[in-house]
Amino acid sequence: MALRIEKEWRRFVQIIKGRVKRNLKSFITKGELLGKRGGEVISIPLSRLEIPRFHFDLNAQRGVGQGQGKLGAPLSRQEGEESGHGHGEAGNMSSPHALDVDVTLEEMIKMLGEELELPNIEPRGQRHVLTEINRFSSVKRTGPQGLLHFKRTYKKALQRELMSGTYRADHPSIVPIKEDFHYRSWKVVEKPTSKAAIIYMMDVSGSMGDEQKEIVRITSFWIDSWLRYQYGDLECRYIIHDASAKEVEQDTFYHTKESGGTLISSAYKMGCEITQRDYSGDDWNVYFFHFSDGDNWSGEDTKQCIELLRNRLLPSANLFCYGQVESRYGSGQFLKDLNEYLTHSANLIMVHIENKDAIYAAIKSFLGKGK
Repeated sequence: MALRIEKEWRRFVQIIKGRVKRNLKSFITKGELLGKRGGEVISIPLSRLEIPRFHFDLNAQRGVGQGQGKLGAPLSRQEGEESGHGHGEAGNMSSPHALDVDVTLEEMIKMLGEELELPNIEPRGQRHVLTEINRFSSVKRTGPQGLLHFKRTYKKALQRELMSGTYRADHPSIVPIKEDFHYRSWKVVEKPTSKAAIIYMMDVSGSMGDEQKEIVRITSFWIDSWLRYQYGDLECRYIIHDASAKEVEQDTFYHTKESGGTLISSAYKMGCEITQRDYSGDDWNVYFFHFSDGDNWSGEDTKQCIELLRNRLLPSANLFCYGQVESRYGSGQFLKDLNEYLTHSANLIMVHIENKDAIYAAIKSFLGKGK
């Protein structure tokens, strides 16, 4: 019975995850989903799942549910029972609610990769560097009690009793002795590692409202999660800019409210400084993600941005991704200028994010090349 229940439970879990996967796009683009994250588990609300139960067929007007009844007798509600259209007193019975399903962040990232057909990242640099890790892949006769191999110990004790003739099939009782104990042991193995860093840049000028910043927050979260899943270890840096740029903490990055003009080159200059100082050479896989509404202060500043991209940022980066968020106050000219002057750059990806519904496609565009 226990095995059958476990089998049915696994089947139920697969049904739930299948439903999550089918509606993944709507979950990914919901900002409130990020707030339901607890540790490495995300709580996802699903529409209710009803347990199968018998219902009386109202089309077959026979009987009243108890006894034989009389032919033609109408079905009437019991005294005090209402039709369920808002009349009557409050009841004390529970009603169906949405089901919250806990899905690990890793499972969500795998689903995202499968649905968007994201290729695995091909890191550059640091392929020759090896780190030592402990892998429990062997068994020894001695060791600490916390590493006792219960299955191997039990089998050894059973084998000993069978060979000595002390095993009783009618009253099996396996008691391991000292010579039966086996313990898990580890081997030190070397594993190639790659180092990665993400530098996020966001326009926080007056034309970037709360809706635009929410789009940036959701997009950045899933990009960050995918790259962490690929690399394991990741460093993140955050730059905000209006007419000037400054490096901030993650929380400040997502919740800063600024006003004023926009000089995109200020953020690109700071990105160059951080890269040169902390992530120089071929040892790092560096990713830039810049989000703006495309409203730059002047054409001269845009020319300076293009020079910085062409000569410094793009040569040092795995990817430079520019996401232009639609804003009623932004001109959107910056994306047009990048398309005109840098359209053939292999590691530059430009995406127009009109609203939250476009986040899903933006993630695929940013990460779909596997660089």
